[in-house]
Amino acid sequence: MELLYRSTRNHETAVTASQAILQGLAGDGGLFVPDQIPALDVSLEKLAGMTYQETAYEVMKLFLTDFTEEELKRCIACAYDGKFDTPQIAPLRKADEAWYLELFHGATIAFKDMALSILPYLMTTAAKKNQVKNEIVILTATSGDTGKAALAGFADVPGTRIIVFYPKNGVSPIQEKQMVTQKGTNTYVVGITGNFDDAQSGVKKIFGDETLRREMNAAGFQFSSANSINIGRLVPQIVYYVYAYAKLLAGGEIEPGEKINVTVPTGNFGNILAACYAKHMGIPIEKLICASNDNKVLVDFFRTGAYDRNRKFVLTTSPSMDILISSNLERLIYQIAGQDAKKNAALMEELSRKGRYEITPNMMAKLGDFYGNYATEQEAAEEIALVYRKAGYVLDTHTAVASRVYRKYREETGDGTKTVIASTASPYKFTRSVMDAIEPGHEDCTDFELVDRLSALSGIKVPRAIEEIRTAPVLHDTVVETEGMKDAVLSILKMNR
Repeated sequence: MELLYRSTRNHETAVTASQAILQGLAGDGGLFVPDQIPALDVSLEKLAGMTYQETAYEVMKLFLTDFTEEELKRCIACAYDGKFDTPQIAPLRKADEAWYLELFHGATIAFKDMALSILPYLMTTAAKKNQVKNEIVILTATSGDTGKAALAGFADVPGTRIIVFYPKNGVSPIQEKQMVTQKGTNTYVVGITGNFDDAQSGVKKIFGDETLRREMNAAGFQFSSANSINIGRLVPQIVYYVYAYAKLLAGGEIEPGEKINVTVPTGNFGNILAACYAKHMGIPIEKLICASNDNKVLVDFFRTGAYDRNRKFVLTTSPSMDILISSNLERLIYQIAGQDAKKNAALMEELSRKGRYEITPNMMAKLGDFYGNYATEQEAAEEIALVYRKAGYVLDTHTAVASRVYRKYREETGDGTKTVIASTASPYKFTRSVMDAIEPGHEDCTDFELVDRLSALSGIKVPRAIEEIRTAPVLHDTVVETEGMKDAVLSILKMNR
């Protein structure tokens, strides 16, 4: 049975999975959601014996129903191959009373690789399926990791171009170096003078420009997105939560049907929403622990029911979470509003006009699966040092936020349920912050000298992704004001009026 997708802001028009992937964002500014969350049709015991690739097929076939078995298996095989440095793709590592789900073994050493390794294949397959003749222009805002993972995924993919906007002073030095050294005749990287929310709002504004859409079509182009607003980004993320549960089961760490908790460091809300979807598919997940840094807009929402971005934007050492407009939360709002597109659209309009909205008590009552808390900069640094001292395990700054929030949750509730923590990036992406926490006193060292010191301390080989950028030349140096983002796109596409 075919699963159709609708906009969170207009329930009338239904599209197929491939059409939703191609469009990225609905024409009315809403996000595509499936009519229902499908239930897994294979037992947990059978999943326990599967590879990552086999698990991916069992999950994704239920969401991407207009892809043939051959098409989907080809996309999966091309995505989850030798570019990952471990055959497990997403291994589980136990340290200090929790299991860390390592999502950073791909080409750009961050969890975005898990979805952005397959998105180009899904998108080009979808284009053929829908007889798309236009060149697809991937337009993406990044808070640090999506950009590089998307650039790597789409580099030199025929029929596509990719334009990435990032906050010029809002990512780590290594994150920036990864992006601005990206090769590929179809890749473009543009810094903006604002923050990530400015970049994301600018991209959404360009997507919503109907005049530009018509001009693009006339010139042989059409936009799509590699952000987690694209359902083709979200669905592959569900897989690793299913896989994590199955591996705990296979290793005898849990009994069949035993519930686990999941802790996720959260910015744009896509990663934890994927865990929520896995729960609705039938994975025995009890609590979804939402971990924020000092930009704790989500924590306040889960505690009060009011989402309010009217606050100071804080630059932290976990920049991928420096977000005040969590786009994927809209999918959850739509769900707890009873799939009422009009109600959701009204709340999103309120957010646009006033910078805040408040959900009803009835909607609030449906958020019982979630727990929200945050870790300060100092607490995250202390967590890196603590876990390293106790277990010899090195966390990156984002995973440290999640780890500290999980510690707070346990102390607050006394809940001893076995817990998986999403480890979203390699510590090598944030070496200075990690080394400042573990072994202070290296202020005069370069970032790459700290990389070598971290390798000596941890015994972990420096990832290929870091070695490649040590001496790589800068290929992208454009910086624009937020207001200049549309003109930058027109210039890249040689559509200047």
